[in-house]
Amino acid sequence: MFKRLKQLLSATPSAPQGDEILVNAYATVAPLPPRDFPHVTGGLRNLADPELAKHLNGFMHHVADAGKGNMTRTRYHVIRHIQRVQQHASLAVAPADMPAMLAWAEAANAILFMADGSVLDPQGRALLKPAAADGDPQAALPYPPAAWDRKARTDAVIAQRGVTVPADLPPVVSEPELRLRTPEDVLRRMLALFVVAIRAESLTGERPIAVADLQQRFPPAFAGLTELERDFLAKDAPTAHEITQFLWRYEAILVLQWALGLQEALPFPDEICDVAAISSTVIERGTEGLRKQPVVRTASEVLDALDLHYRLHWASRQALLKKTAVPAGLNDSVLQERHHALNWLVRFEDRDWDEVDTPT
Repeated sequence: MFKRLKQLLSATPSAPQGDEILVNAYATVAPLPPRDFPHVTGGLRNLADPELAKHLNGFMHHVADAGKGNMTRTRYHVIRHIQRVQQHASLAVAPADMPAMLAWAEAANAILFMADGSVLDPQGRALLKPAAADGDPQAALPYPPAAWDRKARTDAVIAQRGVTVPADLPPVVSEPELRLRTPEDVLRRMLALFVVAIRAESLTGERPIAVADLQQRFPPAFAGLTELERDFLAKDAPTAHEITQFLWRYEAILVLQWALGLQEALPFPDEICDVAAISSTVIERGTEGLRKQPVVRTASEVLDALDLHYRLHWASRQALLKKTAVPAGLNDSVLQERHHALNWLVRFEDRDWDEVDTPT
């Protein structure tokens, strides 16, 4: 652990002079707010620098290893913050200027890694102490104001349906942090999901659709297939489990069609989607027709949907774990597919489709 700590600090291009305090700030917003306080900049880098991803991976391992197998809630969410980092700033700041630097860190939605190995929140409180323990009980992971506002709105909406979630269930990513998938990427992913879903659906009947026919009709879809999807299409007789798994992709397709403006709304997730309507949207427009309308919904709309489904998914999972009635008639399988698609849209953990996770 000490070796990794030295590596993290040695990644800083310069060291503080005299009594200056070395601060490594890890911000989730882009661009950074102006650094209008006295300081010396040792280094700045963003996601365009391939070395930042390696550095962040090392930082996450350091935080995890420092827990010595004890993954506390605070440690877990510090790691989640690091996964969302878009900017890393190494700064040398005089003690008298630390209050101004902390105000900047709050605006940057940054946590601070200090030379002694502690991790601070933007108020200067220790989230994690150097000795592998959680820090100040009052310390809190930062989230932009828009994220807190969205969480409050969602909590009010789901409460009207009789769904309650813990007050400390954190916000999701917000507008200043968002790196939404491009319309072209969303359309390509939607088409790939469609060919595997319609192939799976046809396998439940007497006359399965040949993969060659699908490739002739929807050639762009095959360019966007994942490894798991290619493996499925390559099988003449997939297992019943595999067929069911890919049949559920219609729920994810609904989300992506909605994101592209091809569906007016996402219905409340208490019943399965209208498969016929989803299929006709693709078949009637065709590949060329769909290419003329690749416009992703606003960031706020996508994030509202993500926040809603994240909290509903938590409630559904908890009910299933506790073997109690699922509130509001929620369909957990529908929520799983929608949550997966929404997390992919916002680049959650920056994972490709097959590796997208849906933690609650």
